[in-house]
Amino acid sequence: MIKVMVNGASGLQPADRAQKNSWIDVIDPTPQELDLLERWYRVKAEHLADVLDIDEQARVEKEDDYTLLIVRLPVLDARYELPYFTVPCGILLFEDRIVTICQTNCDALEELRAGKAKGLDFKNKSAFVLHVLGRAAIVYLRYLKDINRRTSAIERDLQRSVKNYELTQLLSSEKSLVFFTTSLKSNEILLEKLQATKSIRFKEDEAELLEDVVTDNRQAIEMANIYSDILSGMMDAFASIISNNQNIQIKRLTTISVIFMPPSLVASMGGMSEFTAFTQSVPWWASYGAFSLGLIAIALFTAGVLRLTGKMSDRRNWAGGRRGAGPKGGRAVARSSALASIASSPLPLRPGR
Repeated sequence: MIKVMVNGASGLQPADRAQKNSWIDVIDPTPQELDLLERWYRVKAEHLADVLDIDEQARVEKEDDYTLLIVRLPVLDARYELPYFTVPCGILLFEDRIVTICQTNCDALEELRAGKAKGLDFKNKSAFVLHVLGRAAIVYLRYLKDINRRTSAIERDLQRSVKNYELTQLLSSEKSLVFFTTSLKSNEILLEKLQATKSIRFKEDEAELLEDVVTDNRQAIEMANIYSDILSGMMDAFASIISNNQNIQIKRLTTISVIFMPPSLVASMGGMSEFTAFTQSVPWWASYGAFSLGLIAIALFTAGVLRLTGKMSDRRNWAGGRRGAGPKGGRAVARSSALASIASSPLPLRPGR
């Protein structure tokens, strides 16, 4: 799909065809549209293939007719098992127009189309690049916070879980963080190259905006690294919790089996013909009623013994834990809890954002 946007009196406006100083936005191009880009705008076929390669890293190349930038943009698509991922986006800067090529729609470009970037002028190619990179960094930060909130919700479910579904969700979040970290570092290399080289000439006021974009990108990298470290430790801890929950369920089932073992033994013996012979002079409803009450009493007695034994074991474990925990151990636990709370707190945003 090809969309054409131009600067109008009230902001960005769609146009029927490409014009001078317009933005040609190509989303999920068909083979016919790729052939059109190759013939009309003389875009090299290898560049089109690179832009549509899901594993392509961010870079900048200068050609005779245009300058190509490939940036990694974040995507949220709930239709997939891995909802958060990244895709390459090609930005081709011609002398009289801008062409962007992306294999899927993403919020960074959608927000530019909606006019959320103030002062977006297609005549200024360098400013357009900074707006795309800056908007991408903001969307990265927003998605990272969403992943953190999603992880907290999964954490609450994991405390009661005995299955692996929640761990699978955490694994998906960890994969998304890995994709984000890799793409952000790739964008960081691109930004450093833009600062060091003259592939794109930035004005004096745009140099400050470039520094802001670099700061936001680094902040997103740090946040992704922190969340990834916390998530890795959380997965190990909750794998143990799931195993412990399963052990508790097995313990309960074993306790139920043990409670019914003595009544089963007595019932199997009493169900033989000898019991009927012993109770011939007693009405059947009285004999079997007394027999059933006896079985219930045996089951209750067994349950009471097991409960008393469990309480005694818990008291011994608690007493042993109190003797083993000294003042140094308490301070160490408090120190580790404080460090964990500091690590799990979100990074503050840069002033002015």
